[in-house]
Amino acid sequence: MTAPYEPDDREKVVAKLPGELRQELKVRAAELGVDIKDAVTEGVRAWRADDTHRPLVDTTGGSSFATYLPTGLYGELKNDCKSRDLPFNQGLAQAIRLWLDTHPSPRRQPRATGARRIIFGNQKGGVGKTSTAAGTAQALAEAGHRTLLIDFDPQGHLTKQLGYPMFDIDDPSLAKYMLGEAKGKLRDLLVPIEEGGFGGRLFLLPACRDAFLLDAKLATSRTVRIKETALEKALEPLEREFDYIVVDCPPSLGYSMDTAIYYCRTREGEEPNTSGILIPVLAEDSSADAYDMLYDQIQDMVTDMDVEIAMLGFVVNMYDSRKGFIATSSLDSWKEIGEPPVVAVVPERKEQREAVRLKQPLLSYEPDCEQSEVMRTIARRITG
Repeated sequence: MTAPYEPDDREKVVAKLPGELRQELKVRAAELGVDIKDAVTEGVRAWRADDTHRPLVDTTGGSSFATYLPTGLYGELKNDCKSRDLPFNQGLAQAIRLWLDTHPSPRRQPRATGARRIIFGNQKGGVGKTSTAAGTAQALAEAGHRTLLIDFDPQGHLTKQLGYPMFDIDDPSLAKYMLGEAKGKLRDLLVPIEEGGFGGRLFLLPACRDAFLLDAKLATSRTVRIKETALEKALEPLEREFDYIVVDCPPSLGYSMDTAIYYCRTREGEEPNTSGILIPVLAEDSSADAYDMLYDQIQDMVTDMDVEIAMLGFVVNMYDSRKGFIATSSLDSWKEIGEPPVVAVVPERKEQREAVRLKQPLLSYEPDCEQSEVMRTIARRITG
């Protein structure tokens, strides 16, 4: 089953493959920074060149899998399957298995500077900070990285969208740890997210109902000597447990945002652009006005604290070219900024809204949708 794919002189190939194999392919490709279509192409070519008998792959209960192979390779694969008396699905599954076996997961050494810290910030609400932070964290975990996702927004949208309760106002919370008001270990507040391919690698620190008081308390607290370091001090005990810490920031320019910006600074001994801020925006003028204010806040911190803050890029959310000139010209304007770059454009699609309604992670609800692929692209840009 094929269809022309002009841009890369490829053709679309659809097969039935087991979910476990598809998931392993996605994770390994993400770990190695390889596009799935290129991994499958390499596997098919290696399988064709090796005509020795290979063990059968269990394809029972397979579901639809689509990719793009160079034009003509599909027909060659089909002919080889016929000559080897194998169903096409089995031949493709063996080719993918061969690529996985010859491309092992890379070993990651512990980082001297702890977890890489990625914050999603924009003082304008409704630009998709929550969905992008969540999707990127899911993609990082799917790729094999231990990832902590933090709901740092007092409104708690991230916590609610994933189907978890917020901490009550009298419970221990991140805000209380930042203010020195909590006892015990912050680690005990983490919630594992087990759906999809994240098992054991993705954790959520839920929002708390008292977080809306954090700015005022940071301004008056005597126990917080340097307000900008409050978030870092609270999270420091967790950093050795994770490869990435992803923070969904509040839509504000207050002290809470200051602590998040400081937290993602480039630390001594840390390579440039390994931690930093991603800025979700919309393809419209109000997002540009909000970015100007955020930029000023970041530059003030850079000057006042003598630190380096890496602006990793813009994520243009909910983009729909059918909205006409406003959308397309605004997207062009974001791209023209150059630094920071536009790292991804997230299309306006129904899958994200459906996942939110069902309180499921996007990458487990609809792992093959276009939005999920964009989240993997963002994760690859971060890890690359």
